[in-house]
Amino acid sequence: MTVKECYEQIQGDYEGVFARFRGDERIKKFAVKFLADGSFESLCNTLNAGEYEEAFRAAHTLKGVCQNLGFTGLFQVSDKITEELRNHPGSYTLSMLEEVREEYQKTFTAVQALKEEM
Repeated sequence: MTVKECYEQIQGDYEGVFARFRGDERIKKFAVKFLADGSFESLCNTLNAGEYEEAFRAAHTLKGVCQNLGFTGLFQVSDKITEELRNHPGSYTLSMLEEVREEYQKTFTAVQALKEEM
C-alpha cells in the first residue's frame, strides 16, 4: 500500500500532509508512530472509570495527533467527543465513543498495512 492509498482508505488529507512533510517517507515515519500512541486506549479507560478530565485530555491529544497527521475521519469524531467532554463532562454518549472506536480501528488498520510495506 502506498502512502496515498492509505490516506484514500481513511479519507485523510494526503495533499495537506504531503505539503507539510514534503515526502512520503517522512509521512510514513510519523504515521507509523501513531500505532504506538496510547491516546485512544487512555480515552476508553478514563471514560469507563468516569474520569472525565483525564478523558478530555486523552481525546484532545488524539484529536491533535490526527490533525497533525491529516487523519481527517478520526480527527472529526475525536473533535466531537473532545468538545463534548470540554463543555459537558459526563454527558458524552456511548455512540460518540463508538464512532471514535470505528474510525480509530479503520485508521489503525490502514496505518498497520502501510507499516508492513516498509
